[in-house]
Amino acid sequence: MTVADAWAAYLSDRRPHWGDRHYLEHLVKARAAGMDFKRRSKKPGKTKPGRLAALMPLPLASLDAPTIEQWAAAEGNTRPTSARLSWRMLAAFLNWCGEHPQYSAIVPAHNPAKTRRAREALGKPAVKSDVLTREQLKAWFAAVQALKNKTAAAALRVTLLTGARPGEVLAMRWEDVNTEWKGLTIRDKVEGERVIPLTPYVWHLLNPLPRGKGWVFASSIKAEKSGGRIDSPNRLHSEACAAAGIEGLTLHGLRRSFASLTEWLEIPAGVVARIQGHKPSATAEKHYKRRPLDLLRVHHERVEAWMLEQAGIAFTAPAEEASHLRAVASSVPMH
Repeated sequence: MTVADAWAAYLSDRRPHWGDRHYLEHLVKARAAGMDFKRRSKKPGKTKPGRLAALMPLPLASLDAPTIEQWAAAEGNTRPTSARLSWRMLAAFLNWCGEHPQYSAIVPAHNPAKTRRAREALGKPAVKSDVLTREQLKAWFAAVQALKNKTAAAALRVTLLTGARPGEVLAMRWEDVNTEWKGLTIRDKVEGERVIPLTPYVWHLLNPLPRGKGWVFASSIKAEKSGGRIDSPNRLHSEACAAAGIEGLTLHGLRRSFASLTEWLEIPAGVVARIQGHKPSATAEKHYKRRPLDLLRVHHERVEAWMLEQAGIAFTAPAEEASHLRAVASSVPMH
């Protein structure tokens, strides 16, 4: 039995418990080189080997600690972040093998991926610190708003204003947008899903978008790998940041920016965690505090109003929400 045989059984067993993106990442990390695929330009291309491809043809019985350490040393020299993710996938796979009788007799009793040498070969991830500062909000909003792709421009601003993971924003469907109760359902990779407030300006960005394909951020390209929604707007975001004179800001940095900017308003940490989909970090948050959507809305609309103010955006909410938004804006402390 090869590693690839057991890997295929592992993916089949875990597929019902994983999201589409997580499953696809496992396929990509293990794929062989030279497979045909179509580019956006419709010209044929060949795949590069996945990070785990070198291990797939090996007998499962030979997947011991020295073999994995040798693999880690080679992969850690190039794109160590991707290699660390592959190593974590491999360790989880070997844990699964150890729990199933047909594989547990083949693999070592102690997970051979979890050795000090393997960890050291892959290195430690650097702490990411890319965030938007208060002073950069005006330039960033102006540059993003000027993008020709209005769907991507809306997705980028919604990512910042909700603090959601970029993939969660792009996965939104129109059925997730509740205009009656002003809620936005986010398909959460941790809890399955969470509901956050649909704030006035976010709805202002979403409302004009086309609804033909079910996706909130639908693509105008007919042949789309992601099933009709736009791909990750990394390139467009880099263009906007270059125009704004902002260096090194990633899409996930927008999520960090939301958390950092809320400190200007002294928003409770538990509220920010609920909106962003982080697990509670204190006993009171886990077992005692239950915040309804309307309470989250009070804080979330303050954050949105303050960001727009710093960005120099004059936004008037719809008539039924105008008085509430003015009350929110007037309660924002000036710094």
